[in-house]
Amino acid sequence: MLHLRVFYMAYGISDGKRRVLLTGGSGTLGFNLARLLASDSRFEAVLPVRRSHPCLRALGERIEMIPFEFGARSDMDALLARAQPDVIVHCATSGLRPPKPSWSEMQGFNVSATQMLFESYCGSRASHFVQVSTGMVYRGMNRPIRETDPVDTLQPYAAGKAAADLLLQAAAMQAGRRLTVLRPFGFTGANDFRPRLFPSLVHAAATGEPLPMTHGDQVRDYCAAGDIAEAIRRCITRDSDNAVEIFNLGCGTPRSVRAWVETVRAELGISVQIRFGQVPYPPHDPMYLVADAEAARQKLEWQATIRLSYAVWELAQEMAPRLSMHKPERFQCPTVVNFR
Repeated sequence: MLHLRVFYMAYGISDGKRRVLLTGGSGTLGFNLARLLASDSRFEAVLPVRRSHPCLRALGERIEMIPFEFGARSDMDALLARAQPDVIVHCATSGLRPPKPSWSEMQGFNVSATQMLFESYCGSRASHFVQVSTGMVYRGMNRPIRETDPVDTLQPYAAGKAAADLLLQAAAMQAGRRLTVLRPFGFTGANDFRPRLFPSLVHAAATGEPLPMTHGDQVRDYCAAGDIAEAIRRCITRDSDNAVEIFNLGCGTPRSVRAWVETVRAELGISVQIRFGQVPYPPHDPMYLVADAEAARQKLEWQATIRLSYAVWELAQEMAPRLSMHKPERFQCPTVVNFR
């Protein structure tokens, strides 16, 4: 990796503040990362945004917002020339927030726009590109999934992410540029949105409406969005000589969706009428999707520590501030918390 080391010598990050270009700052994970970076004096966060968002304005002066809309390659070159980032964290995505885009629109953004942004990165002073993908890219294995397991999905959103991951890895190896692919499994927290599971649970508790669900037999791995944001922060403060690295991010605890929902409901002390079995299982969603996050634990010194019910409680403070509920303890294992 001599060519990679030479690049770091020429363009490497200094001992000063890291400038982080963060796309998707108005999304759930992007917002939680922007909030974390705003609280850390080691970073300057630059967010390209289509329009101003109150949740981001509230983060203060350490967040710089640049009006921007993804378009041509030249637009991305101009963005990077203006932002002058040391690190690019690509959280922006299409296909999660309603209204749902068409298949071609979704893949045009998740694949083509991502590829153009990476090409612009290769011509910039930045020394690290972090692609935030999803654990949905993997083939179901009926056991915790490792980074070396097959990438194989027919789920439309995940298929686009898988395609982008593979294209960026090939490009990074050819260009000798540093790329980290992060694959979070399930998460929730502040700035999450309906019709996703836990915002729908909060909405049902606040309105008294029943919550229709699948049977809830799917085995899933859920984290607080704040934990995933912390993993990204550790990733961008870590030096590595490897051109390409991949990390799964999850708590590694296999539980049914029904069990996750019932636990959160009990720990918050909220009353919700959940109607299991009234919604069909989404097509091509695996029945077992749990992360083996050992690589992140070893190399990023990271593990999930925030209680999921606390993340949902935090979400409820913005969604339904008058809803009566218990405030859970934030951390599951306070003795292992060592956020840097």
